[in-house]
Amino acid sequence: MEFMTNFNSQAPAFTGLFRFNEPLADHTTFKVGGPADLWIRPEGAGFPAYAAALLEAAGKGGIPVFILGGGANLVVSDRGIRGIVLDTTGYAGVEDESEGVSEGEGLLRFRAGTTVDRALEEAAARSCSGLEFLAGMPGSIGGALWMNARCYDREIADVITGVRLLEGGRILTMTQDKKDYGYKKSPFQGRSLVILGGVFSVTKKDPAFIREEMESRRKDREKKGHYRFPSAGSAFKNNREFGKPTGKIIDELGLRGLSRGDAQIAPWHGNLIINRGRARAGDIRALLDEVQERVHTALGFTLEPEIIFTGEGF
Repeated sequence: MEFMTNFNSQAPAFTGLFRFNEPLADHTTFKVGGPADLWIRPEGAGFPAYAAALLEAAGKGGIPVFILGGGANLVVSDRGIRGIVLDTTGYAGVEDESEGVSEGEGLLRFRAGTTVDRALEEAAARSCSGLEFLAGMPGSIGGALWMNARCYDREIADVITGVRLLEGGRILTMTQDKKDYGYKKSPFQGRSLVILGGVFSVTKKDPAFIREEMESRRKDREKKGHYRFPSAGSAFKNNREFGKPTGKIIDELGLRGLSRGDAQIAPWHGNLIINRGRARAGDIRALLDEVQERVHTALGFTLEPEIIFTGEGF
């Protein structure tokens, strides 16, 4: 409380929400996670200036700051996150010229907090094609950039041309090159920064065609059971050196349906951990670790988790 009182007396104007002891289960697709000491969601065009000031003040005070997007691919520990959680989802929508950018021919720009599906709807409304492969994916644009989200044999690196960042107290606009990305890897991982927005390459097409493509992806995800229970999508990354998809490896070892508490390997897909209702973060971690150990014991493969575990105790 003292930090916020002192900070707000000097900070840029704040519009948004902040709460103490906010349950992070309410902000993740897995619906698990303990409280954040302080959760802050600045809203609107003032987000970059406020975030820069907050990060500077927190750094001087020795207070850790965790950057949160849409909460996909994320498991927060049952004890929660100490310090500040800076939620980017209030900084959403198509970027405009007031932010020093313009749309440009063949380009579309989104703020980082925009949900992936909202971004696709905005693109379709503008007859802009190229992002349909992401339809139905949970999470935010910032998270998709950070993770180099991939599905249907395409990835963010195929369509991103520029990114706005807040790093070292400065707002930077950087062009992007696909060679700087890898499988579920981006040049932003391992760096202390906030992704503010992305510039995407698009082409003009009939909106009806675009929406048909989007709907086919959403129906495919639904058919595969992605929306039946809370989850974080694929639990493990695929590795071509293992000779087959991770889900098939887990299936062939008879691990579908394996559970720890209310965390379970989906009975219909080996690479999906689901929350059957009352799972705890510890259950999910224990189940993932057991699958990893049993695959290694049987086949010598070390599966790399796609889920990110964060918070006190992890």
